[in-house]
Amino acid sequence: MKLTIVGGGGFRVPLIYKALIADRSTERVTELRLYDTDEARLLAIAEVLRELADGVLEAPRVITTSDPATALKGTDFVFSAMRVGGTHGRAIDEQVALRHGIIGQETVGAGGISYALRCIPAVLELVGHIKEHAPEAWVMNFTNPAGVVTEVMQQHLGDRVIGICDSPLGLARRALDALRRAGLVADDVPAPDSGSDRIRIGYAGLNHLGWISTLLVDGVDVLPLLLARPDLIETFEEGRLFGAPLIQALGVLPNEYLHYYYFSREDLAIDLATENTRGVFLEAQQGIFYRSARRAGEGAYDLWESTRREREETYMATNREAAGNFERDDADLETGGYDKVALSIMHAIANDEPATLILNVANRGTIPELDDDAVVEIPCRVDGAGLQRLPGATLPAHGRGLVVNAKQVERYTIAAATGPSREAAVLALMCHPLVDSYQVAVDVLDELIQRFDELSYLRDAVDA
Repeated sequence: MKLTIVGGGGFRVPLIYKALIADRSTERVTELRLYDTDEARLLAIAEVLRELADGVLEAPRVITTSDPATALKGTDFVFSAMRVGGTHGRAIDEQVALRHGIIGQETVGAGGISYALRCIPAVLELVGHIKEHAPEAWVMNFTNPAGVVTEVMQQHLGDRVIGICDSPLGLARRALDALRRAGLVADDVPAPDSGSDRIRIGYAGLNHLGWISTLLVDGVDVLPLLLARPDLIETFEEGRLFGAPLIQALGVLPNEYLHYYYFSREDLAIDLATENTRGVFLEAQQGIFYRSARRAGEGAYDLWESTRREREETYMATNREAAGNFERDDADLETGGYDKVALSIMHAIANDEPATLILNVANRGTIPELDDDAVVEIPCRVDGAGLQRLPGATLPAHGRGLVVNAKQVERYTIAAATGPSREAAVLALMCHPLVDSYQVAVDVLDELIQRFDELSYLRDAVDA
């Protein structure tokens, strides 16, 4: 099989290649095409992959290209992992938002809206290339904000587009590990990202805004066992982040990004007092990696791995500071696994090996509070026949309004980018609960348009 990664110079690409190298299934990826407009980043990542493939029998062939036709023609799967504006853009989003007294995280609030407004025009261009060169390919979207981008792609490519995020599976894995350490779950229970149907996760919401309400192991819900034990709750990352009293009061396990909603004041205060925001840190860190990797000789992979480790150790550092400044342990440093989820989907489709996973897909009646075309994050079964939404995804009562509101913000954002419509962009910002003023929404948008060439289309947008 042929796999194309759009954004092939991205930092996470070696994780995917490691999974491809380890794959020995009948229908496996034999050719990996890395497509990126930044040749320097492409060459750096290609050097890491060359070291990974050294001595590995039948390692997938790697092709690097900045030509969309070369990247896409005849490919079987497309991974979309673009970052329009790069880490520098993320840093600007954070700084602009904080200057106006609001949270600027890259997928939540003003930062997420700005990121989407930059991304959507590039995504639509990619959609055109896929239609022309790979109309039968399955598309897996990693590009953030994943829910918005997946919905835009599905409007043009249909259900062959699947959005992927590892946060829900990472949460489920850490919860199961806590139960396993306490002897409440058997040691042979598979990991949630394995795709095994022995694990059924009752998860519902939007990308970076959802909750686990049930956690079935061999048909038995083990979540009540965890919720009854404050000591167990606070042994894993989300438990320490939110605290046992809040999680027990909610009666569900919240996605880590809900910290921005449940602890808005605390997170904003820490961000305002932080010398370097997450985007500034990543821009500097990855700049060093990409400059060094091409001349590292045989040390490119080691350099990448040490950079990755530091990246994971500092993930959501300001939120952890707001929650008491705890450090991530080794279990927390393992993500839910973009690479594992993607590989499970490809196996399921190509080899008809059914997998049960949490994915971003069109709602189609699964969550009654939202319309059919709304992209939601829910459990699905994938096999050779395609994708099937699993019934029973239920929003907690306290989260229904938040989800409906967040989806409307996403819809305003899409309308702003596709109109184009400055008015819709202002409404997207104003209606987000982390932006507390119409005037702030206007001022933030004006500054973002001034700072980003990619948003120049909004400068001259005239609403009817």
